[in-house]
Amino acid sequence: MARETQEHTLSGRDREILKAVILSYVMEAEPVSSRAVSKRSDLGLSAATIRTVMADLEEAGYLTQPHTSAGRVPTSAAYHLFIEQMMLNRQVPAKVQRYIRDNLRSVPSGAEELMEATSHLLSELSSQMGLVVTPAMGDTVLKTVDFVPLSGRKVLCVVASTSGFVDNKVVETRHEVDRETLVQISNYLTDHFAGQTLRQIRDRLLASMAEERAQVDQLLELTIELARQGFDLESGPKVIHDGTSTLLNQPELADVGRVRRLFETFANHAQLVGMLNQCIEGRGVRVTIGDESELTSPLDFSLVATTYGVDEVPLGSLGIFGPSRMEYDKVIPLVHFLGESLSRALAEVYGSDR
Repeated sequence: MARETQEHTLSGRDREILKAVILSYVMEAEPVSSRAVSKRSDLGLSAATIRTVMADLEEAGYLTQPHTSAGRVPTSAAYHLFIEQMMLNRQVPAKVQRYIRDNLRSVPSGAEELMEATSHLLSELSSQMGLVVTPAMGDTVLKTVDFVPLSGRKVLCVVASTSGFVDNKVVETRHEVDRETLVQISNYLTDHFAGQTLRQIRDRLLASMAEERAQVDQLLELTIELARQGFDLESGPKVIHDGTSTLLNQPELADVGRVRRLFETFANHAQLVGMLNQCIEGRGVRVTIGDESELTSPLDFSLVATTYGVDEVPLGSLGIFGPSRMEYDKVIPLVHFLGESLSRALAEVYGSDR
């Protein structure tokens, strides 16, 4: 609430100077002096006047002054004000939209391939790191399941979801099972459980076995055993990321200690997914800056992220991760457009078969 009061007290001149500081810092990655603002802007104000306003903006919590420099840098409050009230409601340029659509259409097959392409596009078009979080396999909706006999008692379980994810897992049965029986089990599971999540299917099968144990015949018992082993519910979401080398070229990562913290953050995928999910609430694009989350705080980075899904069902999230001085007026519409584009691509490729 305090921040809202401060926002309304800023005059038009204050906002223009703050905007000039933000844009200069985004471009140069160096603390901004009043003289630099005076030279680069067309405000028609003296350096002394700009210096006074910048001091007031610092007192209001929008600028901060590093100990080693006479210049100032924006705070997370300044970036949020820039995003909410001073940034034009820009669209992704038509040329870039066509480029994104063409790239996603050229993906040969598979939901994960679409996500890898999306991650690359996020990085390529922002010069930051692109992130896509895949769904947990247990929460995906079954389209088909196939059990294929391998050597001896080993069986390959191939699970395809309605949104295009395919999971392969080798399981081992108590005794060798012939191909005809495995086809029968595959057809039974597909016919009776398509449209439900893998977690729901396995829970229903296990419940029926517990309730009617005396009446469960050999075939159903084998079906339950194969589903129990083959439906990998422990496999959590994965983070597909692209652009690490691009990110390392940023001035903020000239420090070896920060590079180490970056790699430590991305080494623990389970923790990373948890932190990413905390940054995504509700619909639309969310911007998390600096100390607002465990993910962005150690590096003083920002995450601009949104969700994607099929038929209004969220499947995961995607976003751009990089230094807080990113070009929000370019990055925010890009993330929004790629979230919608990935959702459409998944629906077009797999939606007709649901």
